Amino acid sequence: MRRLFGLLLLSALPFLPGCDLEPITDGDGTRGIALELVAQALTAPVALVEAPDSSGRLFVADQIGLIRVVAANGNLLDQPFLDLRSRMVTLNPAYDERGLLGLAFHPDFRTNGLFYVYYSAPLRVGAPAGFNHTSHVSEFRATPVTGNQADAASERVLLRVDQPQSNHNGGTLAFGPDDGFLYISLGDGGGRDDEGLGHVEDWFAGNAGGNGQDLTQNLLGSILRIDPDAGSPYAVPADNPFVGGEGLDEIWAYGFRNPYRFSFDPGGANDLLVGDAGQDLWEEVSRVTRGGNYGWNVKEGTHCFDAEDPEHPPATCPNTEPDGDPLIDPVIEFANANQPDGIGLVVVGGHVYRGEELDNGLEGEYFFGSWSARASLPDGRVYRSEPRAGTGLWTFREVEFTNTPTGRLGHYLLSFGQDQAGEIYLLTTDVAGPTGNSGKVYRLVDPD
Repeated sequence: MRRLFGLLLLSALPFLPGCDLEPITDGDGTRGIALELVAQALTAPVALVEAPDSSGRLFVADQIGLIRVVAANGNLLDQPFLDLRSRMVTLNPAYDERGLLGLAFHPDFRTNGLFYVYYSAPLRVGAPAGFNHTSHVSEFRATPVTGNQADAASERVLLRVDQPQSNHNGGTLAFGPDDGFLYISLGDGGGRDDEGLGHVEDWFAGNAGGNGQDLTQNLLGSILRIDPDAGSPYAVPADNPFVGGEGLDEIWAYGFRNPYRFSFDPGGANDLLVGDAGQDLWEEVSRVTRGGNYGWNVKEGTHCFDAEDPEHPPATCPNTEPDGDPLIDPVIEFANANQPDGIGLVVVGGHVYRGEELDNGLEGEYFFGSWSARASLPDGRVYRSEPRAGTGLWTFREVEFTNTPTGRLGHYLLSFGQDQAGEIYLLTTDVAGPTGNSGKVYRLVDPD
């Protein structure tokens, strides 16, 4: 069987076996969660944020290159807030991991009108031969701030990252709630095993190197942290972990395969939680800290990884780098549906619930999911877990919805969103690629 090595699914692959599991019963009195439709007739919604301007508007990034506005009255506006389609690569409608992938508003958006996007542009002049495209992280301005259309001519490109393959692009943007700096997720460059064209040598020769374990040759396989308010085109915060030492200054944490979706807990200690898509066997969520190494491609989740035989991991592998720093294990792990007992294909990182709509003891729980339990049908799963201090894996359970025919989502799960009140949204589609108009946005609500 060919391997699932993308962020979501390579639809050109043969269909993978389904996992026909019965819905998990919570058993703790917190099953009362329903889905409320917020927006529909989208294509592939991949990010949702509320602008920090008290307008109540929700902004939805659609992978095809559009940012749409859901007004405070609940209406999806016809006019896009921003149209990037002419600046992007041409997407494959059957399946593609490129496109408009990230959206974040400046903390001072109310006064400066600035926001940031991550999108896949054509390969830049001077990029390495044979590479696929160039990822852009760009700043735009909304003028006026209260308007529902941004100034498309205001683009200021902060960062260009050449990508060897079309997949494993990461793509989340978010401002840190404590420091106000911009965090950016980048995948390992694509392909499989973190090897091949554009994948460099690293300290672990056993897996032929890879971008995940490299700190010096490129930014791939990392979470970045930059200051867009200073420098030209940005500044690096002085307390970034590799400033003044070995490692590229922008890197905040590394050792990732495809950290497609991450979020900060808006409460508590503002933990940074990153969903990192696995390759053959394991999906994972990590609690990420400054300078941490999260293991790929030495490990897949808590397990050793063998690039020559990914489906049969070795019994032993390093748990530290050569200098003694640990390879940090995830806090959540589940078996990919490639395994006989697997529960889902591709983890989708979510959010910690800090709202008031779900009046059933779910404050502080982390909601996340999987794209689907099978490739052939839209069968995304949603899970919840109670974070805890210390090391070791968190327990989690599947969310059973009260107003769906099976108790499950019934769509492919593309992403999660969260508004300023801490409420959580699900972004879905019914097809594998960025085509059609089956994309929907739901809010998690109390059924009563």
